[in-house]
Amino acid sequence: MKNKRTVNFIFLIIAIILGSTLIKQFDFETLKFEHTGLAIVYIVVFLFSIFIIVKDYKKSPEK
Repeated sequence: MKNKRTVNFIFLIIAIILGSTLIKQFDFETLKFEHTGLAIVYIVVFLFSIFIIVKDYKKSPEK
C-alpha cells in the first residue's frame, strides 16, 4: 500500500487566518500596516506555518 501525502490541517488553518488578517490590516493607499509590530508577529508566524506545510508535504512517504 502506498502512503498518501497529507497537509498538516492545524498549520493550514493558522495560515489561512493569519493571511486574511494581514490583508485586512494592510492599507493599500499608503502601503503600510495599521499596527506594524503586530503585523511583524503575524508575518513571522504565517511564514513559519507555510514552511511547516511545505516541509511536511515534500517529505517522502515511508514504506
